[in-house]
Amino acid sequence: MSVASLLDPISPAGGPASFRNLDSWLQGRTLYGGASALIAYTAAIRAFPDLPPLRAAQVAFVAPTGPEAELRREIVRQGRNVAQVRSEIWCEGQCTLTAFWLFGTEREANAMHPAAPVTEWPGPPEEAETAMTDKGPAFIQNNFEIRRAQDMRGPGDPLVRRWARLTDRSGLDPVSELILLGDVLPPGAMRAMQRQGPISSINWSFNLLEPEPTTRDGWWLSENASQHAAHGYSSERLRLWNAEGKQVLDGMQCVAVFG
Repeated sequence: MSVASLLDPISPAGGPASFRNLDSWLQGRTLYGGASALIAYTAAIRAFPDLPPLRAAQVAFVAPTGPEAELRREIVRQGRNVAQVRSEIWCEGQCTLTAFWLFGTEREANAMHPAAPVTEWPGPPEEAETAMTDKGPAFIQNNFEIRRAQDMRGPGDPLVRRWARLTDRSGLDPVSELILLGDVLPPGAMRAMQRQGPISSINWSFNLLEPEPTTRDGWWLSENASQHAAHGYSSERLRLWNAEGKQVLDGMQCVAVFG
């Protein structure tokens, strides 16, 4: 299922939306988190096309999202420079995703502090070894190309770093591409698990460092790092850099780690 087909059912009016042939975007019994977040984001910007650039978001994955949905969105507040929009996906009478989007106009810079360059640069994606061939959930096998960006394999420091790009980016603006791709890797806590078991994203919040991010040939360096894992949950830091090593997204996530 192409990205365009995933977004075609979303109308500016919101309301009922039927998504067909979702098998290629599934993660277990629900829609992959990046895909459901993109649906909610697209519902917001199609309803309110005059919004300024996206600056930040908070997304909660509440319950499994299926093919028959109702899309809700509203402007919570619109000021002179900043607009805050809530969008939700409802399935079978319950909210399955709720998101809060912060849009803001460009301001004259009164503070300048660039993000630190990526540490332990892995080299360009074109020279990296292919990873996750014929492995991983359906949404990765059908929609992403993944390459290694660290030497570590198996248990170790709770950090996962990979080059990633969409196999089909047609019709996507750069911000939508990052939303679709930002949740693609497993959590860093995977490397600290004492035994194999399911994992599930509960939420995802992020700041966009560039309103119009760019990269080379669709490649982004993605990193998930567990900051603390205990009691069945992991607090994860999620970051994305472009192919030149410039950071474009900084995020956090809570992940349920089952045993």
